[in-house]
Amino acid sequence: MVKDKGTRPDKADLVAQEKAARELVSTLGKREFLEQFQRLAKSFAADPGNPGSYACEGCQRCANCMFCKDCDSCFTCTHCTRCELCNNCSHCVDCKSCNACAYCVQSENCSTSAYLVLCRNLQDCNYCFGCVGLAKKDFHILNVPFPRTEYFKVVGRLRKELGIP
Repeated sequence: MVKDKGTRPDKADLVAQEKAARELVSTLGKREFLEQFQRLAKSFAADPGNPGSYACEGCQRCANCMFCKDCDSCFTCTHCTRCELCNNCSHCVDCKSCNACAYCVQSENCSTSAYLVLCRNLQDCNYCFGCVGLAKKDFHILNVPFPRTEYFKVVGRLRKELGIP
């Protein structure tokens, strides 16, 4: 059967291409492997595409994200702004390397947490401000626990003084 140049390859062609690629990779030596790896990494870094994303503006290398702005290398995030290397986050701003977080601001390396501001390395925390290294804590400022109402008063004042919206 003769194929037009514009048609997509059939499944048998794809299987044959994958098999040939596997054979080639399995015979690579150290030098050739490292050259191929560098070429692959360089081409990924140069491609600012956002596969599977919807209504994202100014984002680069994000995948399956929605309604994000100016993010870089995020995955399945929604409504995030200026985040980098985040995964499964929602409504975060200026965060880096966070996972499954929501409504966090200027936080880094946090996971499964919400309403964090200026926090680092928190896990399963909510309503923390300027905290580092906590797990399963709520309503803390600089790693010090606060009653809920007092927490919001102090955080409101600190946000104004620090210029954090």
